[in-house]
Amino acid sequence: MAHDHHHDTGHRHGHGHGHHGTDIDWNEMGPLLEAQAELFAPVYERAMAWLAREVTEPGLIVDAGSGPGVVSCLIAEVFPGARVVAVDATAPLLERARARAVRRGVADRFDTLAGELPGVLDKLEYPADLLWASRSLHHLGDQRAALAAFAERLAPGGTLALQEGGLPSRFLPRDIGIGRPGLQARLDALEEEWFGRMRADLPGSVAETEDWPALLTAAGLGHAGTRTFLLDLPAPVTDRGRAYVVAHLSRLREGIGDALDAEDRATLDRLLDPSDPASVHVRPDVFVLAAHTVHTAVRRG
Repeated sequence: MAHDHHHDTGHRHGHGHGHHGTDIDWNEMGPLLEAQAELFAPVYERAMAWLAREVTEPGLIVDAGSGPGVVSCLIAEVFPGARVVAVDATAPLLERARARAVRRGVADRFDTLAGELPGVLDKLEYPADLLWASRSLHHLGDQRAALAAFAERLAPGGTLALQEGGLPSRFLPRDIGIGRPGLQARLDALEEEWFGRMRADLPGSVAETEDWPALLTAAGLGHAGTRTFLLDLPAPVTDRGRAYVVAHLSRLREGIGDALDAEDRATLDRLLDPSDPASVHVRPDVFVLAAHTVHTAVRRG
C-alpha cells in the first residue's frame, strides 16, 4: 500500500524513496508515478526556487531516490550549470528518468546511478554541492546513519535538502454526505499505524525521534532552514487531480481497507465506485490540499 502525503509508504510516485518490495511491476507503475509527480510540480518548483537562492552555482546535484526522474529533470532545468545524477534502486524507473531528460533537453548534463541508498552514493565520482533526498530517508532502517552517509557525500559548503514531514493530504470535506463524517482522519490514523510497522520491519531499523533539524545537526551539518510548500488544487479539481485521488484512495482500500469498520469500508467502496453518484470519480467537491516540508543543512568547510 502507499500514501502520498507525508510518508509515501510502499510505492514510488516520483518524489523519491527506496523500495523493498519485489512484486511491483515498475514498468507498469512508471506512468502513474510520473503523472503523480507532475501533479505536485508546483510544490517542487517553489522548493527548487528556494534552494536556488541558497545554493549558488552548484557543480553536482544528486537526487537520492529519484524514481522516474520528474524532480531530477526539474532540478536540471532550475540549475542549468549543474550536472544532475538521479540515484535509485530500480532500473526501469531510471530508464524513464533518462528518457525524460532527453525529452526535456537536459540529457547532456544528466546521469543515473543504480543501487541501494546510502551505499550506492560511494560510487559518485566527486562530492555533491546539493543532495536532494525527498522521502527516501524514511525507507532506510537506520536514518541517523544514512544522514551521516549523505553528509559524507557533500562537498565542503554543500547542502543537504531533506524532504520529510509535512501534513496528510486532504481530498474531501469532513462530512461528505455518506457514512460517518471524518473518514479521512480515520484513514490517516490507520496509515500511521501501517507506517510504524513498515519502519519497524526495515532491515536494521532504529527508532528515532523525528526531529529532522536535530538529526541533521547530529550528522555534523549546520541546520540552515526549514520551509513548507503547499499544493492547493481547489474543487472542482482537474481530471489529473481527480485521477490522483482515485489512485490514492484505491491503494488505501487495498492496503488498509480490511482494518476499517464495516461502515467506513462501505463508504470507501462507494467513493471508489464509478457508477455511484457519490464517488470521487464524479462528485464536485473533490480537491487536493497537501503540505510538504523541506529541511536544509550545510556541510561546514
